[in-house]
Amino acid sequence: MTLLRLSPTGLSRSRFALSPFAETLGTLIALQRSASAPWQGPSAALPAYRAWTARDPLAAGVLELVATTKWFPDFVGIPPTGGVDTRLDHELAEVAAFSDDAVRRTVRDSVAESAHRRDPDWLPSTDLGPRLAEVFEEGWRRFVEPTWSRRRAVLEREIAHRADLVATRGWQHAVTGMTRRSTWVGPDAIRFSDQHWPDRLIGDQGLLFVPYTSRLGSWTCERPPHYALVYPARGVAAQISPPRENALAILLGPGRARVVAELARPATSTQLAVALDLSLGTVSGHLAVLRDAGVVAGARVGRGVLYRLTDRGEALLALPDV
Repeated sequence: MTLLRLSPTGLSRSRFALSPFAETLGTLIALQRSASAPWQGPSAALPAYRAWTARDPLAAGVLELVATTKWFPDFVGIPPTGGVDTRLDHELAEVAAFSDDAVRRTVRDSVAESAHRRDPDWLPSTDLGPRLAEVFEEGWRRFVEPTWSRRRAVLEREIAHRADLVATRGWQHAVTGMTRRSTWVGPDAIRFSDQHWPDRLIGDQGLLFVPYTSRLGSWTCERPPHYALVYPARGVAAQISPPRENALAILLGPGRARVVAELARPATSTQLAVALDLSLGTVSGHLAVLRDAGVVAGARVGRGVLYRLTDRGEALLALPDV
């Protein structure tokens, strides 16, 4: 069992962040494992991914490694520095800054923990950091950037949900269930892995919590004194099954019933459209009817409107199935 141990100041300064690089890494690992990224169809991205890696030995080698190792190379484990406004070009600049010796050393360590312990003969002789940055930039451009606005909306909703838990119930409740193994241990520690690695001591800088949209587990990003825990956002890209013939659907119609069910967690109209795979116009129409019926209420937050269930909406959601 491996723990993240937080000082009192570190806990008070812990916060959420976004990382386009972590989103890219998670997507590429999913594709390497032939799992298909959740934002494409079952096989839409796989042929393009396989063609790309077949042409690029460095991309093929590094992505096979990160998809099979229990210990990520340091150049893919850099904590984001821009909070929720972290930019990919800044993250890639940190990858490019790795020296050739540093890349070779961390790749050897990662290979030792890989299911395929092959010599990294795919590494070029020079300019390793910049060339690895180019690999991940191309992976972003091909497989993440076209759907980044949708992904970001889901990630921002995840952060809002967790931040609300922190504000109302504390970090202990926000962390429990964040990953398959995460739970609060004692007064000052988070269990994040069943592997027997040394505990991490999180100092006064605090811990960053970084959601991403694939569902491949969690990992830490470490550059002491900065640490981040990357974890899968809740319910991302889940296939929305046809609504059951329940009392809610009978009363409201299947479309509006799905909106009410999704608003078990508050959301904006854009977030609802992403989660339910509906057009923004369709969602807005459903919300207008539900608002007029006193089922939902909206409150402006920043430049958007956050919708919540009213007491009447909560009562409807609790109706038993027929």
